[in-house]
Amino acid sequence: MRKIRLFIASSLDGYIARTSGEVDWLFTDSDYGYTDFFAQIDTVLMGNKTYQQLLTFGEYPYKGKEAFVFSQTLSGERDQNVKFVGGDLKDFINRLRNRSERDIWLVGGAQIIHYFLKHHFIDELILSIHPIILGNGIPLVVPDPTLETAVDLNEVRTYESGLLQVFYNLKLNKSECH
Repeated sequence: MRKIRLFIASSLDGYIARTSGEVDWLFTDSDYGYTDFFAQIDTVLMGNKTYQQLLTFGEYPYKGKEAFVFSQTLSGERDQNVKFVGGDLKDFINRLRNRSERDIWLVGGAQIIHYFLKHHFIDELILSIHPIILGNGIPLVVPDPTLETAVDLNEVRTYESGLLQVFYNLKLNKSECH
């Protein structure tokens, strides 16, 4: 079974983007393991708000990867980069996981991360914590007391820039899975 991996960056105070969706504060001075990670996946998943924001950044960055965007209003449509899916997401995600291919990258954003956490679909979290406090923005995790999830620390990488990268496996309560 393929793993669903959330590879994402946040500010020190837990925001993945400014309230406008901008990520101008992210470091781009180094690869921070992105190239190696990108080679390990062949499918990307994201919410529609994240996809629409991504399109404003210039060239589409996930060429050559199968890509799905979650959207109830655009479900069944496709564009030059992605296929839009909606409806029964649990069934779709389980079918996707059971294909024998490389891992799946959950790109974001906050609403789809919430859904994946709530349904115990995330196997691994790779979090790059940037040494900046934004004070406001889009949170990594939407506040919800039902999302309590234990994690196992696998690895910590530190960089001279002050960036801290942590690797966690998420512990699943098997009786609540999928």
